Amino acid sequence: MEVNQELLVTIAHSQPYPLLFTTISGAHLYGFPSPDSDYDLRGIHILPTKEVIGLYSAAETIEVSEVKSGLQIDLVTHDLKKFFILLLKRNGYVLEQLYSPLIVQTTPEHKQLKAIASNCITRNHYYHYLGFAKSQWRLFTKGNIYQIKPLLYIYRVLLTGIYLMNTGRVEANLLNLNQEFSLPYIGDLVAQKCTESEKSILKETDIEHHFQEYQRLQRELEAAFGNSHLPDDSSAKLELNSLLIDTRQKLTNS
Repeated sequence: MEVNQELLVTIAHSQPYPLLFTTISGAHLYGFPSPDSDYDLRGIHILPTKEVIGLYSAAETIEVSEVKSGLQIDLVTHDLKKFFILLLKRNGYVLEQLYSPLIVQTTPEHKQLKAIASNCITRNHYYHYLGFAKSQWRLFTKGNIYQIKPLLYIYRVLLTGIYLMNTGRVEANLLNLNQEFSLPYIGDLVAQKCTESEKSILKETDIEHHFQEYQRLQRELEAAFGNSHLPDDSSAKLELNSLLIDTRQKLTNS
C-alpha cells in the first residue's frame, strides 16, 4: 500500500508531547516491505521538566499501535534523555532510527543531534549487530519453517555492521548495502518479500547455503571489528548533555 505521508505527519503531530523527530524504521527502512508490512514510526518525545523531576514515573517510552486509513501504524518514541542514554550504550537500533532518511517530522535539534551522534558510533557496535544476527538465525531455523523475513534481517544486520565498522556510516537499507557487497541472491530474496506477505516462506530451501553465508559474513564482521579505526567509546556525552538541557527548556517552555 502506498504510504500516505500526510497521514503519518498527522499521527506524529497528534502525540501528547512535542517530538524532536519522527522517522520510519522497520522493513520500509530496510528496503524490503511486504504489501502488508506495518509502518514502524520511531522518534524522540520531550517531556516537560516538571514531569521528569517529580516523584511520579514519567512516560519515558510511549507506544501506540493503531490502524489508520487501512495502514497498521506502530509508533514508539523515547524521551530524549532515555534516547541519549541508549545512544551512549552502543545501541544500533537508535542510531538507525536517528539517521533514517525516511523522515516524517523533524526539527533543527534533530539535525544537531545527528551531528553530535556521529561521535557515538564506536567499534563496539559490533556486539549489537552480531547479537542481532544470532537471534534472527535462531528465529529463522526455529521449527524448520524458514520464513524469508528473519533471513533478510540476518543479511541486513550483518552487512550494516560490516559497513559501519569499515566506514563509520549508518546504512540500514539492504539494497543500498548490496551495491557494495554484491551478494547475488539478495535481489531474489527481496523481490519475494516485497511481493508476498510478512510471513512468506522461503521458496528455495538450500538452507546449508544460507548457513554458510551466515557464518562467512559473521567472520567478515569479526574481521571488520578487528580492523576498524572507530573509537572504543563515545566522546559525545558532554554535547548530548548540553543538547538535552537546552532542548527540554526550549521545546517545553519549562
